[in-house]
Amino acid sequence: MVDHLANTEINSQRIAAVENCFGASGQPLAVPGRVLLGEGILTKECRKKPKPRIFFLFNDILIYGSIVINKRKYNSQHIIPLEDVTLETLPDTLQMKNRWMIKTSKKSFVVSAASLTERKEWISHLEECIRHLLTKTGRQPSTEHAAPWIPDKATDICMRCTQTKFSTLTRRHHCRKCGFVVCADCSRQRFLMPRLSPKPLRVCNLCYRQLLAEKKKEAEADCRQREPICSAIPGYEPSSGDDSDKSDDDKADQWPADTEFYTSEVSWSSFHS
Repeated sequence: MVDHLANTEINSQRIAAVENCFGASGQPLAVPGRVLLGEGILTKECRKKPKPRIFFLFNDILIYGSIVINKRKYNSQHIIPLEDVTLETLPDTLQMKNRWMIKTSKKSFVVSAASLTERKEWISHLEECIRHLLTKTGRQPSTEHAAPWIPDKATDICMRCTQTKFSTLTRRHHCRKCGFVVCADCSRQRFLMPRLSPKPLRVCNLCYRQLLAEKKKEAEADCRQREPICSAIPGYEPSSGDDSDKSDDDKADQWPADTEFYTSEVSWSSFHS
């Protein structure tokens, strides 16, 4: 690890530069012991299409955001505690190369690097930071992960009923439990999943039944432990909610083009030692 950089002037300058790029829309990042280890552009598989995102790796958190002006202005800052991260290497597709999944309890998503070497560097540094943090805190690796959303273009029909065909008038929705692309009729229910959100979230009918069954089983077990008699637990009524992922539905990113990004001669990431 590079903990010896924690109190150096160069590390403070690097962190201040990141704060300045996010401006007022970002969170303060300078805390005692925090070190900026690396940064770079990765392609994130978003709901509608893959988009370039700037990533910053610190020794305790991973930050990513949208690129407004490269190296000058970023927005839509997301902060992920590394203690909650698990990584999974994925095979290439026709559109995306050098892929891996970043899995957390709140959100999981797929990214790709410009080259196989950069993917190895990112995964190596991430795993080292996670290992160091878990050893330091005595925590076990996270085992509960949110399902990644399947991209809209992956299917033209509802993945549950397989009957409804999506169109301009027939919207796609995502189940927050399984990540499937579903129609409105197959995802009318909402369910409270505290680790994902304080509000009930849209889920498909199948996941809703499974979640209700799990909750009933947990309630029965809790009743047996606490009280001899327990009243029935009602299900959650459907409620209105924003179904869009605003942070990923920003204006179309035109840069970098795929032909530029997947070129071994160009490095899009750098790490500090």
